Order: sequence, then structure tokens, then C-alpha cells
Amino acid sequence: MSPAYDIVVIGGGHNGLVTSAYLARRGLKVLVVERRPYVGGASVTEEPWPGYKVSTAAYVISLLRPEVARELELKRHGLVVYPQDPPYFQPYPDGRHLMLWNDYARTREEIRKFSARDAEVYETYEATLNRLAEFVEPLLLMTPPNPTSSRARDLLGLLKAARLARALKKDLFSEIEILVGSAKDFLDSWFESEELKALLCGQAVIGTFAGPRTPGTAYVLFHHVMGEVDGMRGCWGVVRGGMGQVSECIAKAAREHGVVIRCAAPVERILVKDNRAVGVVLQGGEEVRARAVVSNADPKVTFLRLLDAKRDLPPEFTRAVERFRASGSSVKVNYALAELPDFTALPGKTAGPQHRGTIDICPTLDYMERAYDEAKYGRWSSQPFLEAVIPTVYDDSIAPKGKHIMSVFCQFGPYELKEGTWDTEKEKFGDRVTEIFTRYAPNFRSSVLHRQVVSPLDLERDFSLTHGNIFQGDMTLDQLFFMRPVPGYADYRTPVRGLYLCGACTHPGGGVMGAAGRNAAGEILRDWKRGRLR
Repeated sequence: MSPAYDIVVIGGGHNGLVTSAYLARRGLKVLVVERRPYVGGASVTEEPWPGYKVSTAAYVISLLRPEVARELELKRHGLVVYPQDPPYFQPYPDGRHLMLWNDYARTREEIRKFSARDAEVYETYEATLNRLAEFVEPLLLMTPPNPTSSRARDLLGLLKAARLARALKKDLFSEIEILVGSAKDFLDSWFESEELKALLCGQAVIGTFAGPRTPGTAYVLFHHVMGEVDGMRGCWGVVRGGMGQVSECIAKAAREHGVVIRCAAPVERILVKDNRAVGVVLQGGEEVRARAVVSNADPKVTFLRLLDAKRDLPPEFTRAVERFRASGSSVKVNYALAELPDFTALPGKTAGPQHRGTIDICPTLDYMERAYDEAKYGRWSSQPFLEAVIPTVYDDSIAPKGKHIMSVFCQFGPYELKEGTWDTEKEKFGDRVTEIFTRYAPNFRSSVLHRQVVSPLDLERDFSLTHGNIFQGDMTLDQLFFMRPVPGYADYRTPVRGLYLCGACTHPGGGVMGAAGRNAAGEILRDWKRGRLR
């Protein structure tokens, strides 16, 4: 049977859509099959209550690569991002607060309330991270070389990485510290204020089953500060229309180049013939033939569910996939509010700076560590670290006039609970989140009109994220760069010829970035040019 398509992409998440768009731009005939009723994966906008458009999972943007936005002309397709300013607001139980601004002078004055020394060193800290980001950014759009290979391409890749590292000079030692150290140790080397360290450390544990003292969390912090909005490094933004608009704009670009997107089309299995992927079988039995298959799903879904691992994969590869860690740790709680939170630390129900930034509830590093300690033993955190965003202070299109949406990202909620299940526990967790926010904003509980709790189990069921891991796999040193997802297969290829990966389980990892999708498309086009897919 002649293939109906050159490429079929499994999953219409943002990386799958990016891959499809880049392939179609080069003239390939591409089909995207998405099991949900709409595209987006975890970068999606849904309407759980009439009139309220909620970013169910991903909720702010920063990491989207400017190359992807520019090359796919996402602004022309309707992408509008409002930079958050101030980026962060953290209230404390004693009525004090700390606010970080995009303006260094204003930030220095805020930090000075807690430490004059930290106020003076903060700008140097930011400048150091920016220099390190300049080293890492070229690696984000680079296919990781195989360090065990003697192929010219791999040797050149290693040489490029070595040259970038050498250019860091003394900053190389800071880079190594970030890669292997804990967030607490890294922040302790810069600051003395517990309040400032706690605020900065939030980015080190987001989506990660680890506490601030866990080795490797310094890199997760760094991963989250590498982004930008409108050229402002480290800035986060709110997308008009919700995070689903990112995916919709990429889908528009893909369709403009001829990509066919089929929603409500779940894949049952990948067709393999003579160790080559030749298409997919959809639920219900429909076969779609293609010259190659690209999976936007994580390795456990792709290799252990959509393939017959015993028949189609080498045993050592299967064992590596089984060992690949994807530890769920996050719960998302979305609210519809009748009015804005009136914080004791900075009163006011009219939209002010305390509502425009990301709101962190985490007084100290020890608070965060204790939250992790409970999760280690299979209990959801009784005093979780909370990170909230109120997108309606920027975007009036997603809620009825005068009403608001608040998205709260919560750590820690382990996927496996020792007592009960997430189906029985998630509303209890939601009650705890409401209770904690009400301590800081006394009007909060009475302002809640609707609430949606998204547990790690929900993330797995609804978005095919194994164990609810938002990065499609832990972002630890042994699962980064040429080790991601497994050693020897970091180039987006797999042991099955014509089968590729393009999701966050590949380099450079998680976040609404698009880099993995772009990189995967480059490797597929390389094979296409060489006639390996024809």
C-alpha cells in the first residue's frame, strides 16, 4: 500500500505541531493525529465553567524560543504576550512582602528591606545567570552529540560544546555548580536573606520531585530563567486567550503550509514492518500509512504502550526506557474568582502590582523542604509551596467582566499516595490550597466561584504525561543533553527506523519551548535528504 503521508505525528502538543510545521515548510506531506478534541497537549485553554477560559495545565510563557516564534510567524498568526511586571510578589505571614521588578533600581529597594548586602549583589547575580544563559542557549537548538561515537558530526558537536564551555572562562565553575549542585547551596553562595532565597528557589522545584537541598535543583532553577519575553531575559508573560493560543498559533502556521490535523483521533499502536515504522493504527482500527512516524509522547507511552517492546525493540533499550524516571510531583488548582485577593501584606481589591506578578507562597527554604519531606513518604504536602498567576489582570478576554481566573501551581503532590488515591484526595488538597491562600488574603475563600483541581493522575489521564510529570521525564543531570531520553538515542531517532521522538522527553527538556520540536524536524529533514525515508 502506498503511504498516504510522508510523516504522521502522534500528538498535537506544541512540540508535535512545531515539528509538523517545519517539515511541511520543506514540502513534506504531514498529518498530525491528536487524541483530544483540540490541539495543545498541556499548553491548552479550556472552558470548565461557562465564560471562563482556563489554562488548565501550562499557565505562563517565557521559554518559547524566539527562533520558533519568528520562523513560524506566530505574531502574525495572533500570538499576543503580556510581560509580567513585576515578575514576582511574595507575601509573608507577618504582613511583610517582597516584590521583584523588571527595573533593577526598584528591585534593589525591595530587597534592601531584608538585606542591604543582597540588594547590592542581586544585579551581579542576574548578570552572571545571563552570561551562563548565553553559553547554554546555542546548545538548546543543537542535536546532542554522542560522546562514544567517532562520527565526524558527533566529534564536531563535542568540539562545539567544548569551545562554548571554554568561552565561559571563570564562569565555567559556576556552570558546573549549577549542573550538579542544589538550589539551596547555589543561592547560599550569593545571598543571606531567607526571604529572597525562598522566592528565587521556587523555580528550582517547579515540576520536580525534589527539595531545595536536592543535588541538581540548581539546574532546574537555571532552566527556568533562560527564557525571555520581548527581549527581556528571565521575564515571564501571560498569553492573551490562554496558553492554548500558543498551540493554536503554531497550528495555524502548520496548516498554512499544508499540515492536516485530526483531533479526537487517538493512536492505538505504531505500525512496524521489517524494523521500520510505516504508520499508525487509530482507535477503531483505521490504518494511516506514512514513510515515517514522529511521536510527541513520552518514552514510556511511545515504546511501552504503542509498540510491542519484545518484538520491536532491543532488550537493553527497553530496560533503559523502563529506568527513565518521570516522577510526578505537581498539582494544579484553577479558580474562578468574584474579586481579586485582598492581601494583608499589600491591601487592595483593585488590580495592583501584587496581582500582576507571579504570587509565591513560600516564606522560607525550610518551609519548601518540609513540603518535600512529606511527599517523599507518599503524602501530599500539608503546607505546599504555591505559585499563583492571575491572568485576567492583563487579559479581559478569558472571564466575564469584573470576574477573575487564578491558576495555582502546587508542590508537592506525589503521583503515588500511601493513603487513598488522587480521586479521593484531590478535593482535600484543593481545600488546603484555599485555606492557605485565605491566610494571606482573608477575602479569598468567599471570592471563590468555581474550582478545578488537576492532580498528577489527571495530568496522566488527560495529557498522557506518565505519572503526571510535566517535563515528560525528570530534569536531572543523568537525563539531560546526550543522556536524554536514554544514552545513545539523544538525536531524536530510535532503534526503529523511521520512528522519531520530538517531545519534552528529548533535549532540551520541558517547558513551552518548541526547541525539541524544531530540533527533531531538522534531523528528520537530514534523513529525508539522504533518502533514508523514501
